[in-house]
Amino acid sequence: MDHLIGIINQGAVWVTLVYGDPPDQGMSEEKLAEFLEKGKDWDKVKTTVPGVFVMKMPGSKTRPASLSVEINPVDVSGNPTKRRGLIIRGVEEYLEFKDILLNEKLESLLEMLEDVNPETGKSKTRKDVIEI
Repeated sequence: MDHLIGIINQGAVWVTLVYGDPPDQGMSEEKLAEFLEKGKDWDKVKTTVPGVFVMKMPGSKTRPASLSVEINPVDVSGNPTKRRGLIIRGVEEYLEFKDILLNEKLESLLEMLEDVNPETGKSKTRKDVIEI
């Protein structure tokens, strides 16, 4: 049976962390509250889901510091591969991004961009080569 590992409410922001192991094995609200209180601005902590991090967002004159989720692809060591990933501050924002990312037209657009953009230093499989 899946268990919710962590939800924290900071004002109007809800951050849903992970589904998976029972709560005693994962990130707790207490740990999240401690990270919010004692963590440095922009610090990140890993979750049990590869590529999902909890990040402390700095406060401003009009709003307090808060936690958000950063989605960032990881390498084999579990470290982020991009300098900054996709920052998600709440469930509503997550659902909006989800709708956009699941749109079939986005994948088609990205494929067209790959065809039009010049090749980078990364190796790219050519379309006229049969991969074995």
